[in-house]
Amino acid sequence: MSIASEHVTEGPALVVRKGAETGERFVIDRERLTIGRDPDSDIFLNDVTVSRSHAVIEAAGQVVSIEDVGSLNGTYVNGVRVDKAPLTDGDILQVGMFQMVYVPGSGR
Repeated sequence: MSIASEHVTEGPALVVRKGAETGERFVIDRERLTIGRDPDSDIFLNDVTVSRSHAVIEAAGQVVSIEDVGSLNGTYVNGVRVDKAPLTDGDILQVGMFQMVYVPGSGR
């Protein structure tokens, strides 16, 4: 049983497990989603520990990855700072003070 099994979704998603939006789901429903403190970001994380333009999620076929786009505090997957990394079921993403669990959903 994966860490994320309680958060099964139809498609891939990020589920906030630490931060102001705990429990919120961000569905990955496009090839590219922006993450940042800019209100125009696809995934808006309102905290000073998050850069205005922090990271992007890319979905290409069955592969979903995260890429840091020059953030000040870095982007982490399972506690390791990454420039770009593929995501697998239950991976923990850290963007500023926010922790999110990657859930591939039943469709991926």
